[in-house]
Amino acid sequence: MIEYQLIRSKRKTIGMQVKPDGTVEVRAPYLAPKFEIDLFVRAHEDWARRQIARQEKARAAAGDVKVMTDEQFRRLKKLARQYIPGRVAYFARLAGVSHRVSGVSIRCQKTRWGSCTANGSISINCLLMLAPKEVLDSVCAHEVCHLLEMNHSARFYSEVYRIFPEYRKHYAWLKKNGSILQSMVPRGD
Repeated sequence: MIEYQLIRSKRKTIGMQVKPDGTVEVRAPYLAPKFEIDLFVRAHEDWARRQIARQEKARAAAGDVKVMTDEQFRRLKKLARQYIPGRVAYFARLAGVSHRVSGVSIRCQKTRWGSCTANGSISINCLLMLAPKEVLDSVCAHEVCHLLEMNHSARFYSEVYRIFPEYRKHYAWLKKNGSILQSMVPRGD
């Protein structure tokens, strides 16, 4: 069985994540028995090994990637703050939810490209400025559609495809190349 770090919290289900550095993190409810967690890990071990291999391949490919200087990173965040809110507003208009967007924040998150809260606060990762424009747009469209459906149901994805028909193609680019973008962040951040 693969090694994993266990994090218990107030959740109802067991979940597994392979982090960008290749470590496996398992989140489980406080009262979930250890044997049940181990069964879950064993059942998803092949998936985790595929993710680890994919990330190792991406890290190897990123070996030639130059890490941004602190100044370049500051400029990137500044550009993101100027550009991304307009893209979010554009997709919010397409989705008919402009009135529900309470704010747009720009962050540099290690495990998320975007997020949306129930109160309408949308956060987008500044590293998306380094991706093709359509990739950034796919994340903006995705997060805006959460104001219609706060889940990843079929109804949610029908809204995403309605306002951004090529979502799947650009999301695939991000899954394949996202770790390269992450490797460009200055070491201190």
